[in-house]
Amino acid sequence: MVAGLGTITPASGYVGPAGALVIGFIAGIVCFNAVALIKQKWKIDDSLDVFPVHGVGGIIGTLMAAVFASTELGIFSGQGFADGITSITQQLTVQAMGVAATFIYTAIVTLILLKLVNVITSGLRVNPDEETQGLDIIDHEERGYDL
Repeated sequence: MVAGLGTITPASGYVGPAGALVIGFIAGIVCFNAVALIKQKWKIDDSLDVFPVHGVGGIIGTLMAAVFASTELGIFSGQGFADGITSITQQLTVQAMGVAATFIYTAIVTLILLKLVNVITSGLRVNPDEETQGLDIIDHEERGYDL
């Protein structure tokens, strides 16, 4: 459900209900597999699966808006393309450039913020002993849960 909502958000003002259903269906499959890939195969711990659900879903929704915004898809038609754009391919190019620009901007700002936090604090990671003991004990002086 959350993947479907995160995915339809970039396209919400431009696609019709039938196109939104297709986007939501695709989002469920792709985001589920993205979560599995990132957690199980790549072993990346992403709290609340934010990137595979919202990041991957947002990319899908942004790109699929180019397809389902078309007014020539019958029941799957949307509100139309941006001014001066006459085909799905042209709109898809614009959408892909937006995704790429957002990715580059986000990567640069994240790197700058990580460097800044590293300088201001004692580092981005705790030492291995503190990590093994648990941050609930080290930082909060209480046990959050027992396993």
